[in-house]
Amino acid sequence: MSNLKVNKDLVVSMDYELKVENSIVDFSEEGDPLIFLQGHGNIIPGLEKAIQGMSVGESKNVSVKAAEAYGEYEPENFIEVPRAEFPEEIPLEIGTEIGVNDENGEELSAYIEEVDVDKITLNFNHPLAGKDLEFNVKIVEIRQATAEELEHGHIHDDHDCCCGEDEDCDCEQDGSCDCNHKSEATD
Repeated sequence: MSNLKVNKDLVVSMDYELKVENSIVDFSEEGDPLIFLQGHGNIIPGLEKAIQGMSVGESKNVSVKAAEAYGEYEPENFIEVPRAEFPEEIPLEIGTEIGVNDENGEELSAYIEEVDVDKITLNFNHPLAGKDLEFNVKIVEIRQATAEELEHGHIHDDHDCCCGEDEDCDCEQDGSCDCNHKSEATD
């Protein structure tokens, strides 16, 4: 068993259960912990701070206020899109998540909030924005990060990441990589 404690630049495997307003909304499956690089913003700030210094096998209940979780609910984070401009392949169902590119070309997540005859209202707030979160966590494993993980700022699962010389790797925050061969045309 490792004598490491949760600290910046270490890879942490953690079992968790997340409750919002006393209802379980998410949890790790047995044998499939959440794995992340501590201190790199891979998990919400309040949880990252709360687990700092924990040891393998240690459990803890953690309360995280909305401001240190997914932020406060922002009433101005809505836009209306003319229905005629909305892509036909996207189902017009309330709650459907879609990716929308901002003016800098970065993809943002939005959810369909309202569907009217002539417009679609999109909500750019995270579904848990404005909510205080209750976690029950247990540290399962701690290991040293590889140089590549430190360089990219997140973990690489050998099965999910294919970063290599002949590939163009777009690393994702969940530790996976969206890799494309450089010779292929993508977009």
